[in-house]
Amino acid sequence: MTRIPYTLDADDPQASPLGLIVLQTDETLEPEFSDYFSDRQFPIHVTRIPSGIEVTTNSLAEMETALPAAAGLLPSARPYRVVGYGCTSASSVIGSDRVADLVKQTCNTAEVTNPLRAATACAADLGVSKFALLSPYIEEVNIPLRRAFAESGIDMDVFGTFGEAEEAKVVRISVQSVIDAATRLGSDPSVEAVFLSCTNLRTRQAIPEIHARIGKPVLSSNQSLAWHMRRLNAGC
Repeated sequence: MTRIPYTLDADDPQASPLGLIVLQTDETLEPEFSDYFSDRQFPIHVTRIPSGIEVTTNSLAEMETALPAAAGLLPSARPYRVVGYGCTSASSVIGSDRVADLVKQTCNTAEVTNPLRAATACAADLGVSKFALLSPYIEEVNIPLRRAFAESGIDMDVFGTFGEAEEAKVVRISVQSVIDAATRLGSDPSVEAVFLSCTNLRTRQAIPEIHARIGKPVLSSNQSLAWHMRRLNAGC
């Protein structure tokens, strides 16, 4: 064997990585993030967290104990500017502050966000607070989600759901179904915008069509999370 010398490149301090914690059952967040961050100049490192086959308040709460271990699997050679936790409903059950504390236990990051926190920030930036909510969840999951948004000053009295608990079916809900349902809800004259909840729901292609139909802002879990991570990354 011949031992060959090598040199090491220095890390670019302007290209600090972002971290993303994705549910084990999620098939949508990574592909949509590839689009939302197609122009990025920095790496995005991804880890997975165990999650239930079905979305219930119990399965969501169980992720609280798994978050530090999942965050600890992100590469640790460099500190992170922002880490995103990709679960809207679990963030409403666990709490955004608690999510941040758990991630920071094992990951050196300046900021932690999630779709709930991100959508709230995005709504404030747009100056809207009366949303129509479209979710795929069963009602026991919708209740804490709407409560969490209400505590942040966002009214979601107009809401609809596909009522699906199984993640493998959520990701396969057709884009057209999302467009039609969101258009129906968003056409209510009492709402200023629409929020499409769940990182596993395919919304990237649906958003422009919904906006064209109702003429109101349309936010989603993935779009809001990407927007907020960019915003926090720029501010670090």
